[in-house]
Amino acid sequence: MRNTKLVFKYLISKTLAIILISFINFTTKAQQVYETLPPDYIKTIEFYGSQNEFSGTPVIALGESLHLKFDDLTASESDYYYEIEHFNFDWTPSKLAKNEFLEGFDNIRLFDFKNSFSTLQSYTHYDLKLPNNNTRRFKVSGNYMLKIYNSDKQILFSRKFIVFENLVNAAITIRRTRELDFIGQKQVVNFEVGRDGFIFRNPEQTVKTVVVQNNDFNTAIYDLKPQFNQGNKLIYRYDKESSFWGGNEYLNFDNKDIRQGTSRIQRVELNDLYNSYLYPNFVRDGRRYTFNPDINGGFRINTMQGQDVDNESEYARVHFTLQNNKDLDGGEIHLYGRFNNYVLDDSTMMLPDERRKDTYVNDLVLKQGFYNYKYVYLDKNGNFDEGFISGNHDITENDYQVIVYYRDIGARFDRVIGVGNANSRDIIN
Repeated sequence: MRNTKLVFKYLISKTLAIILISFINFTTKAQQVYETLPPDYIKTIEFYGSQNEFSGTPVIALGESLHLKFDDLTASESDYYYEIEHFNFDWTPSKLAKNEFLEGFDNIRLFDFKNSFSTLQSYTHYDLKLPNNNTRRFKVSGNYMLKIYNSDKQILFSRKFIVFENLVNAAITIRRTRELDFIGQKQVVNFEVGRDGFIFRNPEQTVKTVVVQNNDFNTAIYDLKPQFNQGNKLIYRYDKESSFWGGNEYLNFDNKDIRQGTSRIQRVELNDLYNSYLYPNFVRDGRRYTFNPDINGGFRINTMQGQDVDNESEYARVHFTLQNNKDLDGGEIHLYGRFNNYVLDDSTMMLPDERRKDTYVNDLVLKQGFYNYKYVYLDKNGNFDEGFISGNHDITENDYQVIVYYRDIGARFDRVIGVGNANSRDIIN
């Protein structure tokens, strides 16, 4: 009898162990990945597709090219390598082997680099184009991650990109919100997905979407379900669920002429680097909307002092000043834009100026060029508010993109079968 009890206890413990191991394996496999932030000495990461040069998360058609550029301020001509991985809709690793999504090889050294020429800040500029002789093409659509490693196989930074097939159309309409509390402040994205000849099977389960404003995936809306269908078209006519804050136009500065001020730069000083002092900004929330042309958060490197913008552009310490009399209630004000991939960290936080009341300051080391930026609020609970400083308007000019994913019944990965684009200049009631 005693032996029977021991056997029974052993079987129970063995079963629990198997269940626990299975759970651990499942959670490990289903773990979502995030981009790795670069160290302080890696600057000016430009990552774009063949159709957009203003750097962000590239969304490219199958067969199009990618371009990655970045600077290493150690100027040591270090050996860096790249790898490419494929992911599901939710950014968990896909089940595809590398030879199923990539033709050719990765884990290749970056051969295209050059040192800065006649600049105060020395740096090595690296350049990578995909596809290339080693990585010849992407075989399938979907979510991808490009990872840059050093010679010790330590990851330096990573960036997401998306490859799509043009199998369906995504027709977008931008509307003003019908929510009474947010009239005049929000924009709503309605869209239809489909094309004659493409049949969706069980679209509630097989179709997923991402709606993105200004290439900012921090505020993207994920996995809206179709409300109904009209023939081969899936219809998405949400109001609250697909609404975005209208925000305000981005602020900007242009220091391509590093030695003198402009309409946005109050003065320039030369110390260890050029110092560009911007005119003070103010709180725009509560003020009437004023159209100010922008590139919706992007940036572009440029210089008037050299022929090659990649290795002859200077680095400058850009000084930002914000006059703010709003109660922060323990929260923080941050600089925001595509110049650092919309990341909020210690480097972007505005700090109180001890010499001037209700004034916040910060400075960033940035490469010469044209930059968009704005100020955003992060409350003490970590909640993000884009309109706290800048305000929200339903007539703000914003770019929108709808990305359509499809995993057919029995398929092993999520394809991206279509992309739609629209601008809020065409907003309707």
